[in-house]
Amino acid sequence: MKIELAEIYRDTDLGRETEALLLPCVQCGQCTFTCPTFRLLDDEWDGPRGRIYLIKQMLEGEAPNVSSLPPAYTLKTLEGRTFGANLQLHLDRCLSCRSCETSCPQGVRYGRLLDIGRELVEREVPRPLKERLLRRALRAVVPYRSRFTALLRTGQALRRFLPADLRSRIPERRPAGAWPDRSHARSMVIWQGCVQPALAPNINAAAARVLDRFGIRLIAASDGCCGALSHHMAATEEARAFMRKNIDALWPHIEAGAEAIILTASGCGAHFRDYGQLLQDDPQYRDKAKRVSERVKDIAEIVADEWKEDPLQNLPAPQSARRIAFQSSCSLQHGEKLNGVVEKLLKRAGFKLVPVTYPFMCCGAAGSYSILQRTLSESLRARKLETLMASRPTAIATANIGCLTHLASVSPVPVSHWIELLDTTLSAREAQ
Repeated sequence: MKIELAEIYRDTDLGRETEALLLPCVQCGQCTFTCPTFRLLDDEWDGPRGRIYLIKQMLEGEAPNVSSLPPAYTLKTLEGRTFGANLQLHLDRCLSCRSCETSCPQGVRYGRLLDIGRELVEREVPRPLKERLLRRALRAVVPYRSRFTALLRTGQALRRFLPADLRSRIPERRPAGAWPDRSHARSMVIWQGCVQPALAPNINAAAARVLDRFGIRLIAASDGCCGALSHHMAATEEARAFMRKNIDALWPHIEAGAEAIILTASGCGAHFRDYGQLLQDDPQYRDKAKRVSERVKDIAEIVADEWKEDPLQNLPAPQSARRIAFQSSCSLQHGEKLNGVVEKLLKRAGFKLVPVTYPFMCCGAAGSYSILQRTLSESLRARKLETLMASRPTAIATANIGCLTHLASVSPVPVSHWIELLDTTLSAREAQ
């Protein structure tokens, strides 16, 4: 795809990057049918091909000429609205799931192109006051562990007095498990995150217990937001500030010889892996960001690498396999490219994984999406639960705190992080 950049973008770093991102795209449409919002809305503008075309038109400095649109495009939402407002609408509806990247035969980096489009349109199109206030409130509370925890605990304390609809959106308090304190020759660092310690504190503790069995001490690093929330809401400088702060917090651990930076939330892990690229124009943090990204590992990668021999090989196997539906989070399979890794680990642990159709489909959580695009989010969740429950599992496992919380609020069976299930299974076998 060729682009004639508007004068404001010509001969700029942004213009050159955008040209490089657009060039591989041949508008073939193979990405369209793996796009959750296109499948839900059946609107070309709510698929990656349509969004790419709209971003291209914006960078060329003109609204699209209807007569020049590809035949597959419709005008369902373009009619009666300004071009900028339409672009903002369709970019807002994107989940950033990156399923399109996995299905693209040309390797188009749609996620990065989307980031650029969102940042530019945010500057050009004023949002209604209500939207601005909501987005600002989310960015003022969610990334800060103490603020989010205080708000969540208040909601949980009042939960039984709230209307059913609101009560279902406030998760019940989950217990925190014990963190092993044995000394080991090897150590790794785990990033605590912003919302996970309050929503599901046992996840990281379970990871620490599993790695303790492999002779690895897991050290809890400073908590805080990875920057993804601000980044996907086009608050770019705010996101970069979070990234720099996190690098500073992790750097002493890297210098002390920590083997890896572990993430149990695949959404955060996918963003941490992009630090090197996102801060490549920062001379002070460029090299450090690259080193941080290189050391980032999902907990699944570490368990897969370390579980060379069964640490409980002499213990009896469970009497009957538990039926589990694994919801492979978009960030795990499309962002971190770890599709199939967790599934193998769960099967090795003795679980029976039931088949799940359309595994590439997003559950609708997508960070702030479940709040900002509630109707679409809930529709996607309903479709996802239908496929997860089709084979009647006894539980659902996932790899991301956002998916876990979103699904658990309406799921008829328990929803857990897969590392918790593995830890519980290993503990049960030890006790036999």
